[in-house]
Amino acid sequence: MAAYEQKIYIPEFTFVGAINQPDFGELLLTFYPKEWTIELKSLKKYKDSFRDAPMSYERLANVMFDDLIQVYEPIRLRLMMRLRPRGGISSCLTIDSDWSIRGGKEEFRDWTSNTDRYGFQTHTAAKIQ
Repeated sequence: MAAYEQKIYIPEFTFVGAINQPDFGELLLTFYPKEWTIELKSLKKYKDSFRDAPMSYERLANVMFDDLIQVYEPIRLRLMMRLRPRGGISSCLTIDSDWSIRGGKEEFRDWTSNTDRYGFQTHTAAKIQ
C-alpha cells in the first residue's frame, strides 16, 4: 500500500452514557494504514452501533480504539473523542497507538503542532531523527 495519512472527522456521535442519559460528541481519527484505509460507510455503521450501548465515554473510546487496531493493524491510530457539555463541563479524550504506554515507539513528533478547526494537526507527522 502507498503511504497515506487518513483523517476522518465525525461531527455527530451519540451513545448512552454511564448514567443512562444520551451523550453527544464528535470523533476525530488520524490513521496511518498498513494495508487498508478505513471504509467510511462501514465506519458509519460501526459508530451507529454504539447509539444504544450504555457505557462510560472512557470505556467507549477504548473499545473503539481496540477494535480499529485489531481490524486494520495500522502503523498508527490516533482517536480523539470530544464530548459536548453536560452540567457545564465538556471533555476530550485522546488515545494514540504511538504512545509508549500503549506499546508504541513514540516515533512521531506532532503533539504540539497547530491544529485546524476540527482539531487535526495541520501538517504530516515527521519521524524523529
